[in-house]
Amino acid sequence: QVQLVESGGGLVQAGGSLSLSCAASGRILSINVMGWYRQVPGKQRERVALITNGGSATYADSVKGRFTISRDNPKNTVYLQMNSLKPEDTGVYYCNAAHNGMGYWGKGTLVTVSS
Repeated sequence: QVQLVESGGGLVQAGGSLSLSCAASGRILSINVMGWYRQVPGKQRERVALITNGGSATYADSVKGRFTISRDNPKNTVYLQMNSLKPEDTGVYYCNAAHNGMGYWGKGTLVTVSS
């Protein structure tokens, strides 16, 4: 089992920045892909950014150039630096990790961007 704990959400004005982190713990062998997803009420959870254990990152078009995903492999931690935030970035951000053929989710952290 792998447990994921997110931190760093909060309230910020449009144009501001926030940094999220997610630490994985448990009986971890090797986490291939870690990533961030977000969800707003009434909508499906959407992928924000993913990063492999080799450091290759992909981003949703809506966040390219504004968000940066990174990870610390020895610490099994993934980060999301969010700059130039927009009200439409508001949502619950969930951490995801692919480990040993299974996907794991954190409980989420709320990000609210006010206009």
